[in-house]
Amino acid sequence: MIETLRFWAAVVLLGLGVFFTFVSTVGILRLPDIYSRAHTASQTDTLGAGFALAGVALAFGWRHVTVYTVLLLFFVFVTNPTAAHAIARSAAETGVEPLLANEGEETDAETVADGGEKR
Repeated sequence: MIETLRFWAAVVLLGLGVFFTFVSTVGILRLPDIYSRAHTASQTDTLGAGFALAGVALAFGWRHVTVYTVLLLFFVFVTNPTAAHAIARSAAETGVEPLLANEGEETDAETVADGGEKR
């Protein structure tokens, strides 16, 4: 009974890990600029790796491999958001502008600068 419950809990955790990793992949492919891509990569990829590693740790049970998996999980939780922050900060310092509107559309700032009338 306990082994069956542990098996299905590991399957659910691995499934959640695959789901969040897939969402991260779609976000990186679909989002327009480096800032939003770094945001989705740091959040959903960390969740995906966290759930997948938790499922692996649960599947292995109480062994020395589980300790390594939990240490890897901690390492991912610390380094993934830090790396995304470093990428976004580097982009900001080098002058990469975030995409705020689609090309060809007029923003509110441009409307105010033109005296309040649209072209």
